[in-house]
Amino acid sequence: MAIPYPHFIATAKAALDAGLHAPSSSAMLSQDDLKKIAAYKAVEYVESGMVLGLGTGSTARHAVDRIGELLRQGKLKDIIGIPTSKKTHEQALSLGIPLSDLDAHPVVDLAIDGADEVDPFLNLVKGRGGSLLREKMVEGACKKFVVIVDESKLVNFLGGSGLAMPVEVIQFCWSFTAARLQKLFQDAGCVAKLRVGEKDEPFVTDNGNYIVDLYFERSIGDLKAASDAILQLAGVVEHGMFLDMATTVIVAGELGLTVKNK
Repeated sequence: MAIPYPHFIATAKAALDAGLHAPSSSAMLSQDDLKKIAAYKAVEYVESGMVLGLGTGSTARHAVDRIGELLRQGKLKDIIGIPTSKKTHEQALSLGIPLSDLDAHPVVDLAIDGADEVDPFLNLVKGRGGSLLREKMVEGACKKFVVIVDESKLVNFLGGSGLAMPVEVIQFCWSFTAARLQKLFQDAGCVAKLRVGEKDEPFVTDNGNYIVDLYFERSIGDLKAASDAILQLAGVVEHGMFLDMATTVIVAGELGLTVKNK
């Protein structure tokens, strides 16, 4: 059952803190409002002294902003952040969040990040922002992984949105790798496309690699088998399926917040 927003934004002061107002019949929340509400709820899991994985993307950005705000207010102390991208690194630095890496802190207490898709078993598709490798490294090292989404990200099966499931590949002979990926999932009606960025140039990840986006017409079936098959292809670095990693998913919808635990 969803938690109505007035239970979360219970007072005028809390609403102002979040920069939002409780929804009414005459005022619908935007998708970014929903992301912000989910992000603020996720930050309630943060405690002083934690090593935090800081996610990447439009939803995670709200959580990082909130952590920085609570540090400035003195409500959080002794936080160490481990960013999952160069963009998040820059954001956290601008907010005064102390940063480190997995070499110095191989165990992460909590990670907060968004997702592009969430299936009924809390498996995820991530990486449409291009940071899937570093996200998977950091979030795979955490004790608790809280995922924040709006309800548009819920799907019946991974790939069910019809949008991209990213695969990070090395630049060398990327077209050859893309063709093998497409053939691997031909029964699912897969189409593999190189991701392009500005000026129609190939998108390059923080790690100097390309991304091949896979689009499916049908379910790819056994996710673990699909994961193993992708990773066995030479030239593949990592894929955007995050299987059995999320411990909590916070979903913001028009009727309120839903918290799903593994």
